[in-house]
Amino acid sequence: MADVSVRPATVDDVHELARIQLDTWRLAYQTVLPAEILDSLTVAEIAASWHAAITTPPTPSHRVLVATEGAYRVGFAAFGPDADRQPDDPAPESTAAVSMLLVEPRWGRRGHGSRLLAAVADLAKAGGADRLVAWVPAGDSVSLRFYRSAGWEPDGLRRDLDTGAGTVTELRLHTALAD
Repeated sequence: MADVSVRPATVDDVHELARIQLDTWRLAYQTVLPAEILDSLTVAEIAASWHAAITTPPTPSHRVLVATEGAYRVGFAAFGPDADRQPDDPAPESTAAVSMLLVEPRWGRRGHGSRLLAAVADLAKAGGADRLVAWVPAGDSVSLRFYRSAGWEPDGLRRDLDTGAGTVTELRLHTALAD
């Protein structure tokens, strides 16, 4: 069996997180994000964002995790308190949000996404959360299927994001963190 794990991200991971995000988005989001957006992204800009997320997170509850297989970083997840609370949300103070969960496609279907999601759930629950939410592009059928297979359900909310080069519609999914 391969040596697989999930661990907290460090500054040494920043370049690989950026590369994974850029490579994954350019492959998987070709029909989700406008080409101008995908073409404008650079590893350096994305790396700067991940460096800040890891070294100076907005709160101690914001975390970035890395999935590894052997010596390779193969995916990552970022989560923290839900910053996009909705008026009818149940217990918004105990809701955490997954802001990103990506596994590089060549490492897909090996359980890395499930390990990342389980680690997010465990850490969020340990931090006092009893519910997780995630906004997923409506056109990202792979991610929607992944979350649904993990027991997440759409809660009926959707939003349209103006990217400056088009609109991306997202659906919000949620799950309860059971005992």
